[in-house]
Amino acid sequence: MLILTTIIIYFAVLLGISRLTAKRSDNETFYRAGRRSPWYMVAFGMVGASISGITFVSVPGMVMKTDMTYLQMCMGFILGYFVIAFVLLPVYYRLNLTTIYTYLKQRLGIRSYKTGASFFLVSKMTGAAVRFYVVCIILQKFVLDGVGIPFPVTVVAMVALIWLYTRRSGIKTLVWTDTFQTFCMFAALILIIYNVINALGMSVGEAASAIVSDSHSRVFVFDNWVSKQNFWKQFLSGVFVAVVMTGLDQDMMQKNLTCKSLRDAQKDMCTYGFAFVPANLLFLALGILLMMLAGKTGVALPAQGDDLLPMFVATGRLGDTVVVLFTIGVVAAAFSSADSALTALTTSFCVDIVGRQDDEQLRRRAHIGIAVVFILFILAFRAVNSTSVIDAIYILCSYTYGPLLGLFAFGLLTHRKPNDRWVPYICIASPIVCYILDVTVSAATGYKFGYELLMLNGLLTFAGLYTSGMNKK
Repeated sequence: MLILTTIIIYFAVLLGISRLTAKRSDNETFYRAGRRSPWYMVAFGMVGASISGITFVSVPGMVMKTDMTYLQMCMGFILGYFVIAFVLLPVYYRLNLTTIYTYLKQRLGIRSYKTGASFFLVSKMTGAAVRFYVVCIILQKFVLDGVGIPFPVTVVAMVALIWLYTRRSGIKTLVWTDTFQTFCMFAALILIIYNVINALGMSVGEAASAIVSDSHSRVFVFDNWVSKQNFWKQFLSGVFVAVVMTGLDQDMMQKNLTCKSLRDAQKDMCTYGFAFVPANLLFLALGILLMMLAGKTGVALPAQGDDLLPMFVATGRLGDTVVVLFTIGVVAAAFSSADSALTALTTSFCVDIVGRQDDEQLRRRAHIGIAVVFILFILAFRAVNSTSVIDAIYILCSYTYGPLLGLFAFGLLTHRKPNDRWVPYICIASPIVCYILDVTVSAATGYKFGYELLMLNGLLTFAGLYTSGMNKK
């Protein structure tokens, strides 16, 4: 009952923030917040928006198999965010864009524009729904089953609450709710770490020393070029993942486009980039501490790293306080990513697909319709109830961002115009060819592509556009 009360209070605060920010709202407010957002608020809230509920659960468990090598990719993120700040953002601000895919229409053509927006809609809807589904399952298992709330009611209620606090002011509300949710998430994380340190009988200084000396604190891998954890593979993948998953994603860029000026947006992006390493360092440090606690108490480690933190929460070994903190952390991380996805999907549908940016009635109906589709996707995943299908959807989403990389790279790095009629076919063919290459190479050599597949996918799209086009006049 305590946990349920905590969740209700949490939602009440979100609705209160929504009410305070919803005055004199219109489409310009919903889409761009009137371009008046303080850059430091955007930067802080973006950290939480980037860390989904799955990240909150999964990253601590990464240390079981890959140590702290994930930080190599986080270092690549920093360079990627600088590319976004000083290459992409100047283009977006110069063209005064509401959605970033409008650039494709002006530079490449209408079919390129519709193709890019469509890839975003498919990727974001499926990816965001899967992430939110996993969080709903976690909350259902650890919290709501105990009070007799059915899963469909959980999903409908949670999505309805997101719709309720984003329906009027959209992105303007999210700048402030994400700030609150990021604060809640990191407060919960730090307090969980503090409770684990107490359970280990250590001081904060002793815990830090123990983490540094632990064998799982390894960060860099330079000696194994085949390994997916090789530094250069991780670092370069981090650069491209940041550029594509943030700089070419309307969901992640919409808040940045609400800053007062390009200079403010660049400060926001650079600050956000530097924050990513210490943020993930905390999650990984928690993972090592939990492994130490398992060794001290004689608890067997779970087979899957994703189960490391939930295992301690479910067994109550860290007390009711940690259960409440875990719930707040997961809910905050999940909502700060799902609410922005819902808003970005509405924006892209109205502006990019329908082409009626000023139609407020359309925007309201689209917002409701996308929320309903979001619910249906989540319930469909529940009906399938297959981990292999969920994994396949994640893989599909990773493939669909490659064509966006190719489209934007072609527009920014060349002076050619593609054959616009062929663009949809090229963008569909590239992920298919990548999949065939991945399967073939894996069967022939045993080598399995990792994040570098994103770069290959983008390169194939770029090559297809280049060979189809002509010099721009």
